[in-house]
Amino acid sequence: MHNTLTRVQNVFGFFTSVAFAVAAAIAVSVVLSAQSPSASLELRNVQVVKGRPHYYSTKREEYAHVKFDLDADLSTLFNWNTKQIFAYITASYPSSDPSTIPPSEAIIWDAIIPANNALSHQNTYIHPYTKADTKTKPKKPTKKSKKDKTSKPYPAGTQPGILRLPNQKPKYQITDISSKIADRGNATLRLHWNVQPWVGALVWDNRKTVGRWQGLKGGETKFDFPALKGTEGIKKEDLKVETGGERNRGKPA
Repeated sequence: MHNTLTRVQNVFGFFTSVAFAVAAAIAVSVVLSAQSPSASLELRNVQVVKGRPHYYSTKREEYAHVKFDLDADLSTLFNWNTKQIFAYITASYPSSDPSTIPPSEAIIWDAIIPANNALSHQNTYIHPYTKADTKTKPKKPTKKSKKDKTSKPYPAGTQPGILRLPNQKPKYQITDISSKIADRGNATLRLHWNVQPWVGALVWDNRKTVGRWQGLKGGETKFDFPALKGTEGIKKEDLKVETGGERNRGKPA
């Protein structure tokens, strides 16, 4: 007869085997979930100025400030195994010497979009409230209402993966290693995402249809960086960056 320790080891081994098999089945089953993401990304405004792009910058250099309009529906990327989606927008442009230096790519905006059943954390994305949401005169806030407002990442009528950001400011300025970015042509603004599951592999954005997963159509736009502008006629508000809609607004991540 087996002793107690041997029986415990057998039970634990059987449990871990079953747990691994269930996790593998869940990870593979997501291919049966249809995906049809859609997005419209348009450039609203781009300015190139010379100055200190960040408060910690030690030198003056050229940097670009890009505003954009984003209307995306990534809700079909959420299924039973989706924990959160990391969405981000990049600006890519050819280098000063394309024959020897690869194109440059910079992230100008990003957000962590959690599923409804995911635990909240400081970097959880808070969808901005529109003017329509604030037409009615707000009542005097209570402790309960304050708690509810900060605990719900989406206003009424929306759901995870729905992004409607008109005239959105960037989170990050664009700088180049050469300290010059004015008059660069053939630049591309593009939406990306990374689906982070509870179990299984990470899935990146795709623009080709594979099985039931439709590729993203749209979600990018071409533009050229304009000539360098003087800062005399530009308001400081026009060059501000988005501090983020996350719960740690204004604080280090």
